[in-house]
Order: sequence, then C-alpha cells, then structure tokens
Amino acid sequence: MPKDPIVIFRDQHTLSRANISPNALKVLYRLKAAGYEAHLVGGGVRDLLLGREPKDFDVATDARPEDVREVFRNCRLIGRRFRLAHVHFGREIIEVATFRAGQASEETNDHQTDEGMLLRDNIYGNIEQDALRRDFTVNALYYNIADFSIIDYAGGVEDLRQGVLRLLGDPETRYREDPVRMLRAVRFAAKLGFRVAAETEAPIGDLAPLLADVPPARLFEEVLKLFLGGTAVGSFERMRQYGLFAQLFPQTESCLSELDHEFPLTLVLRGLENTDNRIREDKPVTPAFLFAVLLWEPVRQIAERLESDGMLPYQAIQQGAADVIALQLARVSLPRRFGTPMQEIWALQARLSNTRGKRPRRLLAHPRFRAAYDFLLLRAAAGEVDSGLAEWWTAFQAEEGETPAVAVSEAPGRRSRRGGRRRRRKPAPAAQE
Repeated sequence: MPKDPIVIFRDQHTLSRANISPNALKVLYRLKAAGYEAHLVGGGVRDLLLGREPKDFDVATDARPEDVREVFRNCRLIGRRFRLAHVHFGREIIEVATFRAGQASEETNDHQTDEGMLLRDNIYGNIEQDALRRDFTVNALYYNIADFSIIDYAGGVEDLRQGVLRLLGDPETRYREDPVRMLRAVRFAAKLGFRVAAETEAPIGDLAPLLADVPPARLFEEVLKLFLGGTAVGSFERMRQYGLFAQLFPQTESCLSELDHEFPLTLVLRGLENTDNRIREDKPVTPAFLFAVLLWEPVRQIAERLESDGMLPYQAIQQGAADVIALQLARVSLPRRFGTPMQEIWALQARLSNTRGKRPRRLLAHPRFRAAYDFLLLRAAAGEVDSGLAEWWTAFQAEEGETPAVAVSEAPGRRSRRGGRRRRRKPAPAAQE
C-alpha cells in the first residue's frame, strides 16, 4: 500500500465535473470558499472513473458537522455513532462527512460494539487517515475540488484498471470490525463485475458466522441492497459460494443443499432474474415478492408434510409460513408491511389450484391476486406445478376482461377492469403438485 498518495492531475484522468450532480458541486465549491478541504469521495468517484452514473454523491471534508451546518442553512445533522451532515436540495441529499481516523485512541474501547460493529473509528482525523479506514481500495478515492485532481492513498486506481476488489488492511481484522463488509464484498463484486482479491475472499468462509452478531434489521437493509440493485443473480451465486447465504437464509439453504428436484433452485434463480430485469427497465419491485421467492421452498416442504398428515392445503401453507417466518426473523427481519403481503401471496397458491365454480371469479378481486398469479407463473416455469394451471389463469383473465398480471415481482396494486361480455369457461383439472 503506498505510503504517500498518488495524485492524478486533471489532464491525466477522465472524471469530468459535467457528470457530477450540480448540487454536489455547490457543496464542494461552498466548502472550499469557506476555507475547508472538500472532496468528492467513495462510490461516486469510483463509478465516474468506470464510466457509470453514480447513484449518490458523497463529500468528505475537514469541516466538523457543526461547521457544515454554519455554511448551509439547508443542512441537518444526523447519526448517533458518528455525526453526518445532510445538505438538502429538494429531493436530493448530499451527504457530508468529516474525515475520520481509523485507529483506536486511548479513550476508545476496542471491544465495545454497536449493531455488530466494533466502535473504534469514531474520532476525527485527516484525509490520509480517512482514506485508510475505508473498506475497499476502489472506494478510497478522492476528487479534490481545489485542483480537480484525484487523490489515491490505497492503490484504488490501479485496482479499478485491473478489475479487482481489494479490502484495505488486514481482511480478518476488517471483517471482525464489521461483518457486513463480507456482504459488501459480494455486492460490489457483483455490481462492478470485479474479481475479489485472493486475500480478501480467503477469510470469508470461516468468518461468515459473525453475521449472527449483526441485528436482523440491519441485515434486512443489506439484503435489499444485494437483491434490489440489478445484480441479484450474481449476488446470490457469490453468497452461496462463500457460505453467506446460509447465514441469512438458513432454512432456504438447507432445502437447496438437499435437493430432490431442480425446481426449488430454478424458482429462486428465475425470480431473481426477473427482479434484475425489472430493475434494469426501471419498473417497480417489492421486497414482499422477493422474500416470497427466497423463502418459498421451506414453506412448501412443511406444507407438503402437513398435507400428508391430513391438513387442508390452505391451512398447511399458513402453518408452514408461520413456522418459517418465526425462524427467519431471528436472522433477517421483515417489516410487517412486507411480511403480510408475502404470506398472502403464499396462501393464495392453494386457492389458485381450485378453478371450479365461482371461486376463480371471486379470486380475481383479491388485492394480492396479481402478485399471487405472478408467483404461480414462476412456479410453473420452474416445473413445480403443471404449466396448464398457469395457462388456464392467463386465459381466464383474458376472458373476464382482465389484463393478465405478467409483471413478475411488481408491487401489487389495484387491477383495472374492462367492460366486456363474460363467458363461462370449462374448469381446468386440479393442479398436480
């Protein structure tokens, strides 16, 4: 790791101010005018150098949070562990962080934890200390608004060129400081298409159980980042490779590891692939559908056993759902606003197998019908249920004047009815499961 920074001047790099958010530029220029250091930092610099459009623009400075608030009237200070300044421009927020040091001071307790992380870097520092406490080399790049240069303390520019994701510092120490860094390694590798450096990936398998120390609520947010960022399939495959998926979804991993059929893994992969496609097409997705896909197989297996003991299919799914969710919440939380729709998607699978009488028409009015039908399509495509059942529901909706709900993983909403003559349809045979 370079002791002195590499400074890449304006005529030697491709990052242009034209591609930086005007509001981020306002923050940078105003901090500079007030006499402070001001740098664009992290993922924004990384993505711009890769020719990508950044999702966020973050600023690092030597100004303390209170100083930033003095400079910007539209600023709010947030955070308990470490104060951050959020500068608001309508719906856009530019996050401004004061340089931090990464070494423990005498006043810092190395063993104190908060949300699964060691609290050892909550002291202010300079830009070099701030760079070396960041997670990956490619995220430790600074764009200096004073002379438009890029400052690289960790060899991040070369790793960008080589397509390598490398953790700063000793990997085992850094993962123990914050086990979520293992998930971030997977996410960035999948997002950027980078290979993980050998020394960075080596400890992950042994340290994966440390994720048990991270609060389920925080892991829920990480799961959304992993699977709703447009690279869900790649993230899923890498998580299984490193033993991380088993830590977050142990029941699902147990089912997938002891496959009697191919359809459970196929369903998960198809569901994640459809999610990726919708993200790329800028279409809505919902965590309820995502979790329904990820947890369905353990629910299905429990329901199958209960049915063989004489329980009705609808009740068996409800009981299976309750059992699976109770165990899952100890690993990854799921807010009720997503958990309830997820359970309704599952419960409706039993009702969708009954196509006789007036029940199908009544089912069309159910607020979760669209999502449940989408889920049935996935099950049929994976080979879990007879494709004839899915085809019957597609045709039935058309004859009822409905638009078939083919938007897999879309947030369920109100359906639009069209006028038209209704015709009776011969019921399909009961689905064979």
